[in-house]
Amino acid sequence: MPKPLDENLTIDEVIAEIRVPRSTFYRWRQLKKGPKSCKLPNGQIRIKRSELNRWWAEMEENA
Repeated sequence: MPKPLDENLTIDEVIAEIRVPRSTFYRWRQLKKGPKSCKLPNGQIRIKRSELNRWWAEMEENA
């Protein structure tokens, strides 16, 4: 079955893709410097694929 176009990624998926430690991701999240995320009722955090792509493009522009 194909993946949805705007899938919800887990933190593990995001940090594997952008190659940063979990602690760095959480620090960026706390400082509001990382991709926008949402916290589910069960406490898990998800990041939309489109938001990760938008954030990454912004990082490339500012490099």
